[in-house]
Amino acid sequence: MAEKENKKLFALVGRNISYSFSRGYFADKFAELELDDHSYVNFDLQSLEELTDKISENKLVLRGMNVTIPYKLEVFDFLDEVDEEAKKVGAVNTIKIEKNGKLIGFNTDVYGFQKSLEPLLKKHHKDALILGTGGASRAVAHVLESLDIEFAFVSRNKKDDGNYLQYDELNSELMNIYTLIINCTPLGTHPDIERAPDIPYSCLNEKHLLYDLIYNPSETTFLKRGKERGATIKNGLEMLEQQAEKAWEIWNK
Repeated sequence: MAEKENKKLFALVGRNISYSFSRGYFADKFAELELDDHSYVNFDLQSLEELTDKISENKLVLRGMNVTIPYKLEVFDFLDEVDEEAKKVGAVNTIKIEKNGKLIGFNTDVYGFQKSLEPLLKKHHKDALILGTGGASRAVAHVLESLDIEFAFVSRNKKDDGNYLQYDELNSELMNIYTLIINCTPLGTHPDIERAPDIPYSCLNEKHLLYDLIYNPSETTFLKRGKERGATIKNGLEMLEQQAEKAWEIWNK
């Protein structure tokens, strides 16, 4: 039993997450640090209700979890405590498990997104469109707010809020204003790589910066179509790496 207790398990919680690079990233990290007693697995759950059983089954070894689509909001109900920044964001993507079993939620997407976005920003990137309204979009909005960048969410559904637009409302005038566009939807993720958010790509130009939180494939259809119009493009791999390092720091505090 003592040998089992010395082992440390970490996991990614999500749905249909075989595409994720997180497991490989941490496997490489553990190998580099010669942490033979550490491992990282996927908790691929069709419902978050399954998480209770997963935690119970691994309670002697589980030390931390990352959370991805579609559970970054729903996971709040499973936590004993939430970090102040994660509360402000309204989404959790990292969970630390204390020795007494207490679950504490954090958001490292904020750190990862900001670190990877800032070097690309130009003076004219004063207004942004956030495509999607899930947990990741909340972290993006939090960062943009801290950088004094005005933003609007773009949704398929009508919302009675001045901060929301529908895809069919996007036109050349709006696209000329919003020169920073961040895709927070899963559209274009492997294996459905032909899909892309329905924005007027013909209105894009060299002033636009397109950022896709997706990193598999490395160049989504969203990014390809932006590059064809001269836009600067960035995928989410650096964000993944940066937020993973922040999560690792939290787990080892």
